[in-house]
Amino acid sequence: MAMFLEDIVRSVELWLNLIKKPQPYVDPSLDPVLLVPGIAGSILKAVDKDSGGKEERVWVRILAADYTCRTKLWSRFDPQTGRSVTLDPKTNIVVPDDRYGLHAIDVLDPDMIIGRDCVYYFHDMIVEMIKWGFQEGKTLFGFGYDFRQSNRLPETLECLAKKLESVYKASGGKKINIISHSMGGLLVKCFMSLHSDIFEKYVKNWIAIAAPFRGAPGFVTSTFLNGMSFVEGWEQNFFISKWSMHQLLIECPSIYELMACPHFHWQHVPVLEIWREKKDNDGNSQIILESYPPEESIQVFKDALSSNTVVYDGEDLPLPFNFDILKWADETQNVLSRAKVPPGVKFYNIYGIDLETPHSVW
Repeated sequence: MAMFLEDIVRSVELWLNLIKKPQPYVDPSLDPVLLVPGIAGSILKAVDKDSGGKEERVWVRILAADYTCRTKLWSRFDPQTGRSVTLDPKTNIVVPDDRYGLHAIDVLDPDMIIGRDCVYYFHDMIVEMIKWGFQEGKTLFGFGYDFRQSNRLPETLECLAKKLESVYKASGGKKINIISHSMGGLLVKCFMSLHSDIFEKYVKNWIAIAAPFRGAPGFVTSTFLNGMSFVEGWEQNFFISKWSMHQLLIECPSIYELMACPHFHWQHVPVLEIWREKKDNDGNSQIILESYPPEESIQVFKDALSSNTVVYDGEDLPLPFNFDILKWADETQNVLSRAKVPPGVKFYNIYGIDLETPHSVW
């Protein structure tokens, strides 16, 4: 009887081996790749300090998304540290590092079933690269970060330095190919400017996709004046409202660092155009189109946000245009302007040529 059962077990094991999916193709000769996302491209979790470290995903999610944003993600800028500090003192925002950093930048809401492609970030690229022979933890890695913060925040840059070192060691001492998207290009450029020796030691190639190196004035203007939605169509019903996102981003240094670079000699100066109703001396109304270049646009943002407030925990909090953040962002622009690609690193820039800010490059 025992022999009979053993035969059955062996037969089942053989059958399971036959129906197992084939192991993915792995090319050991490939150089490692590190994927760096842009703004809103990383999963964020709130860690409750009073409940023994209980974690809750706060970006991105469907259920109670708007309420969670207001209670867990809303923050205020601290000019002493350069950090955007969460209003809830019991909450600490972290980025998960599962799957060697890829989990945080793959599918931003793993629980979403219908319309899931709207929360895909690097998912399609990860799938394709695995087909090419890349292997998670050996030649394929991700670097998620708290996109509310400044692109030159020391804590973020320190984490990136540790990630580069760990990728270098995990791949057997091979230099790294960095692929950054959108604002991730500013983060990498800040790191390259402030830590050029580390960058040159570990990086072989850097590929920047749709990086707003001189700013994203269209995106910033829309954010400051109207709020921002990261999805279009019916999927917006599942996400954070434009108003809640508006209040969040007003206190985020990363947004101010995306303003049009004031020191750049533009071929086409980006302008903010506003239709205004004005009356002549006879009291007749007429509609006039006013144009404001980057530096003059700041006064428009100041006026528009002069009475902006939010209610948090029963208290009215003023959220005007933040000149402390603007001062911090100006220094970030100086850091970016000093950056130089080290001699041993190749740089590739993939960008759109439309005058409007490109949200994606196909």
